[in-house]
Amino acid sequence: MITRRPGGVSRSVRVTEQVHHELAELVRAEVKDPRVGMVTITGVELTPDYAYATVYFSVLPDDEATVASTLAGLRHAAGFLRSQLGRRVRIHTTPELRFVHDASVGRAMAMSKLIDEANRQHADD
Repeated sequence: MITRRPGGVSRSVRVTEQVHHELAELVRAEVKDPRVGMVTITGVELTPDYAYATVYFSVLPDDEATVASTLAGLRHAAGFLRSQLGRRVRIHTTPELRFVHDASVGRAMAMSKLIDEANRQHADD
């Protein structure tokens, strides 16, 4: 839930957005692990004390082998990412990173294929 202060967005929302932005940039530009290919950071959830961050990612292609390999690469890079995040984001505790595959992108692509196929069949009738 997003809580708003009278002056705008709450600090926790701003910190979460900054962590999301910085992690996306770090994964794109700094992680050299070949297992981490076409990764998109789709979301971040921080605990109220900023001790833990659940980082949601999607990857292409969205098959089991690629997801498992990417997850292993991200977990391997977690210490590096956390240290770099600590240098870029000014918070009292740099969160421990937990990576979770966001399957919604793959489901959306599968749904889109089904819709396209149904439209083609309807056009042929």
